Amino acid sequence: MMRTRLLSSPSSSVSPVIFVVSIAALYFAKDLLVPFALAILLSFLLTPLATKLEKFHLRRLPAVLFVIAVALVLAGSIGWIVTNQLIDVITSLPDYRENIHKKIESIEGPKDGALTKATNTLRELSKELRTTAPNQPPAPSPRKPAKTSKATSTSPPGGRPVPVEIVEPPPNALQSLRNILGPLLGPAGTASIVVVFTIFILMKREDLRDRFFRLVGQRQIHVMTQALEDAARRISRYLVLQCLLNVIVGMVFAGALALIGVPSALLWGVLAGFLRFFPYIGPLVGGALPVVLALAVFDGWVRPLLTGSVFLTIELTVANFVEPWAYGTHTGISSLAILVAAVFWTVLWGPVGLVLSTPLTVCLVVIGRYVPQLEFLNILLGDEPVLTPEVQFYQRLLAMDQKEAQDVIEAFLLQKSLVDLYDEVIIPALSIAERDRHQGVLDEAKGTFILQTIDEIVIEFAGYRAEQIESSDVDGSERTCDSSLITPHRALRVMCLPAHDKADEIVGGMLAQLLEQSGHVAVPVGIGDPFPDTVQQICKQMTDIVCISALPPFALMKARTLCKRLRAECPDVKILVGIWNFPGAELKTQARLGRALANKVVTKIKEALEICDASSPAATLPPRNGGGRQSSEHLYDTPAASEINSGRERSISWQI
Repeated sequence: MMRTRLLSSPSSSVSPVIFVVSIAALYFAKDLLVPFALAILLSFLLTPLATKLEKFHLRRLPAVLFVIAVALVLAGSIGWIVTNQLIDVITSLPDYRENIHKKIESIEGPKDGALTKATNTLRELSKELRTTAPNQPPAPSPRKPAKTSKATSTSPPGGRPVPVEIVEPPPNALQSLRNILGPLLGPAGTASIVVVFTIFILMKREDLRDRFFRLVGQRQIHVMTQALEDAARRISRYLVLQCLLNVIVGMVFAGALALIGVPSALLWGVLAGFLRFFPYIGPLVGGALPVVLALAVFDGWVRPLLTGSVFLTIELTVANFVEPWAYGTHTGISSLAILVAAVFWTVLWGPVGLVLSTPLTVCLVVIGRYVPQLEFLNILLGDEPVLTPEVQFYQRLLAMDQKEAQDVIEAFLLQKSLVDLYDEVIIPALSIAERDRHQGVLDEAKGTFILQTIDEIVIEFAGYRAEQIESSDVDGSERTCDSSLITPHRALRVMCLPAHDKADEIVGGMLAQLLEQSGHVAVPVGIGDPFPDTVQQICKQMTDIVCISALPPFALMKARTLCKRLRAECPDVKILVGIWNFPGAELKTQARLGRALANKVVTKIKEALEICDASSPAATLPPRNGGGRQSSEHLYDTPAASEINSGRERSISWQI
């Protein structure tokens, strides 16, 4: 899908100073930004419900207050249940003290075992290291006390100081209340600010949106609308799917713990589902707590190990199969970016940053999609392939890694046909290599390796089944070219000539190979074959079509020169010129070559195959494009070409 950009200068970049200042602002303003970010996150989650209530003719204020009240009641009820069960678990822990000691002793092993002896030795060594050196003899006191000394010494015998202990008075009622409520005031205040911000955002969401559009400017309103819709869609779907998935995981885990017999299974299920909002760390904590409780409660190791196995099975299944399937198409973030974002936002904003890491990273990826100056964010954090198949294939050839280059081809062939492989991967890669060679950035050794490797790959596809060669018709439907429909008397005789160098010869070999698989008679010509011999072969074998293969750059000049020579020697031959990987320039190229020199110009192998199929004698060959529209335009539609063609015994009409 094509995306509109905000600015027209993609080469501009963000200043490192602005980047550092932005990170510093995020860190020092976290007391204000964290509640606001949480409020925006909740608004994404609650807006669909509030919108549905408004559709039932409920005014905005009652709808927003109802949604907020339901969310607060739900969160308060879950918190109350979890708190009560957690208190019950904590109060019952002393009852399992003996079982805990047995577990510890079983881990330490027998008293006369090697592990126990080594532990005792280490303890004795540590005690000896902590002992002080022997006391030095006290310094001699003066024989006669000073005359000014009136007070007697109050030091105890032996010169040891008297220990002093500071005892605080018991706290009063106000201090006790402050000690209890003090740690809760901070989270309660943050929660209150989040609720107020959420209500305000839900009430004024259209006004905030319009102000944002006015801020970025009316000239960018189309692009920003796409960006906001993209971000809202991704974040909303991610939050909804995450909530549903965490609820399901919590229910499954609670049910499994109840079957095992772990006390307070509902508590651990709720905690496991809630802690999954904290990536990486939360699931580990949620699974470790019931395992520790099972170690304390049950005799033996069967049930604790069963509890850990259940947690690992659920978590590995969800993390490796369910979450990639559910989140992959909605977030657009790579797995490595999620890990880096979790660390980054946790360092900046603490545990809340861990919760907000994925939604905030989604926003950054969306910004990188639409703002050229921030495109590096989409490249670093997004999950889209950053290299197209042809560039990836060429890069692996540059690295002389033939195996990975072959892997790129095999992966491409799993989705598309051999014709598409030649047109979309191998020929563009050859074109890049030719460009680099002419610019002097590709050395001779690597250039030779690239050409040899591609030539070997093309030769390997010589046995590719004709049924696998597919092409698309005008409306995009696919048709398989069945070689059984082609009889010998319908086949064309086509000769493929390279315009200049080895790259042109390789592409000509690709076309000849596909023509042979389609049932035609194709003769590839090498760059070392003498031109007079080639002309004699064309005339002797009654060649129907001569295809000149030319790969940019400098392809047009070489193709025009060869067309002139060929037209001078064989004036009645039909010439098809392939200026490969030069899209959108067929008409201009045709005009520059001259219609009297070249009958038709194509830029794709698929187009050349369609023309050859449609130009078979008696026009009985099924067209490769699945029966596309027929045209009355013939290849020989110029006066000079018509005069040349009038003397031929066979007439081959080239249809577009």
